[in-house]
Amino acid sequence: MDPVNILLVDDQPAKLLSYEVILQELGENLIKAKSGREALEHLLRTEIAVILVDVCMPDQDGFELVAMIREHPRYQKTAIIFVSAVMMAEPDRLRGYEAGAVDYVSVPVVPELLRAKVKIFAELYRKTRQLERFNAQLEQRVADRTAELQASSSQLAALNEQLEYRIEERTREREEALAQLFEAQKLDTIGQLTGGVAHDFNNLLMAALSSLELLSKRLSDGDDRSRRLLNNAIQAAERGAALTQRLLAFARRQELKPQAVDIIRVVTGMEDLLRRAMGPGIRLRSELPDDLPWVLVDTNQLELALLNLVINSRDAMTEGGTVTIFAVPETVRQEGAKLKLEPGNYIRIRVADTGCGMDEDTLARATEPFFTTKGTGKGTGLGLSMVQGLAAQSGGTLVLSSKPSGGTAVDLWLPVAGQIPYQSPVAEDEAPVEEGDQVSRTILVVDDDALVSMGTAAMLEDLGHRVTEVSSGRDALAALARNQNFDLVITDHAMPGMTGSELAAQIKISYPGMPVILASGYVELPGGIELPDILRLSKPFSQDQLIAALSRSFASEASPESSVKQSYK
Repeated sequence: MDPVNILLVDDQPAKLLSYEVILQELGENLIKAKSGREALEHLLRTEIAVILVDVCMPDQDGFELVAMIREHPRYQKTAIIFVSAVMMAEPDRLRGYEAGAVDYVSVPVVPELLRAKVKIFAELYRKTRQLERFNAQLEQRVADRTAELQASSSQLAALNEQLEYRIEERTREREEALAQLFEAQKLDTIGQLTGGVAHDFNNLLMAALSSLELLSKRLSDGDDRSRRLLNNAIQAAERGAALTQRLLAFARRQELKPQAVDIIRVVTGMEDLLRRAMGPGIRLRSELPDDLPWVLVDTNQLELALLNLVINSRDAMTEGGTVTIFAVPETVRQEGAKLKLEPGNYIRIRVADTGCGMDEDTLARATEPFFTTKGTGKGTGLGLSMVQGLAAQSGGTLVLSSKPSGGTAVDLWLPVAGQIPYQSPVAEDEAPVEEGDQVSRTILVVDDDALVSMGTAAMLEDLGHRVTEVSSGRDALAALARNQNFDLVITDHAMPGMTGSELAAQIKISYPGMPVILASGYVELPGGIELPDILRLSKPFSQDQLIAALSRSFASEASPESSVKQSYK
């Protein structure tokens, strides 16, 4: 006889093990589930003969689970035995039988009694299945003979037509699956290429910008034409740096880094970019209030989301129109559950257009990955799904409203930040320190790219500091061992042999008071040693940003760590 499946449901592993030991003599297949949800998953995948259910479970008690099982047509007659150390009064038993149980076993379990009951119901299941198979075989034979007698040319034609339809449907499904796979592989390849190339591109921009900035300081005030040409080169390099940052933001594989963000400042700072993305014939209107609470979100991903929404609006207005961006504070109370949001304070950012709109079918599928109404090569179908994912990961939601010829409105709900805005170690707009506050220091610059190293050293020397350059982490440790009078180390991250993160970690161990600034061409460090307290500079950086980083580093000399540093100077 083939063994049947017996499902054991209990949230306590020890009890499951004891049931398994008791019932293994029956020679049946024993399947264990630690929760109601896991039990339902087994029931959907496997044919079960007998179910042993614990009454008291934390997430879902046995009565509720049995009631759900009985709702499934396949398990309306399956033998279910309750196991309970409590709730054994007659009303409880009556409730269990009403839920669908066929028997009770009290705890502590008597092994012989449990085996006997399970064996009876397993045998009953086996005999029932045999009878059903016999009946099914008999019915099938009758049906086969009847079908043979009633076969006709029209039936054969119908079968052929159905077969052709199935082949066509399967072929279409296969082509769609291959197309989605191709799009996913293409995007992954683009992300990998972008992340790898952008680091080197940022290094080149670093070398160019540092040299241009120093050259600008040495240019005479009377040479206006040269000054304009130089400023033009600096602006072009800065635009290249901004482009690289946006490409890297798309290519990131890291988890979101939410922080307090000023929506008004983000939208205002992006207006020029958004207008260029929309092109001529489309007007951008920004209807933001004078003041709004800050939201908790990843800034880079928010900017990318707004850009995606504006581009979608542009593509829906082939003959021109208006895109309106506004934001208002909202409070979600208990009755706001239809938005699938936790009660609290939110900012609702709306991007609305006067475009062609969407019908109900298109609107229902608008956020599906790879779904797009644009022509081949004009869209990946990931824009709205990326925005929806950002909203969900940030604790918010995305709401779409549209109708044909009536335009589309996208509402992005984001939670209000409940703390003081986070400030990165070196802020982009941080003002440089005054000249009088600068003190000549001895600084070790570590970078395997000679152009970047030269540019960084030149900016430091222009500030009056003494600089030693090395091209690897090993050379840096050797330089520190020879000369312990360095005041600070500035190191690149991506270097062969030893990364900047590994070098910084080694310096923290060997020279605990030594300040370290980690400079990288990546938006986020691609793995490695975690150094949450270390100061970081994103390449390309300006001399003002370098001054700000130095100021923060040397400010720590007033802390107790400075006494440690003095011990090796």
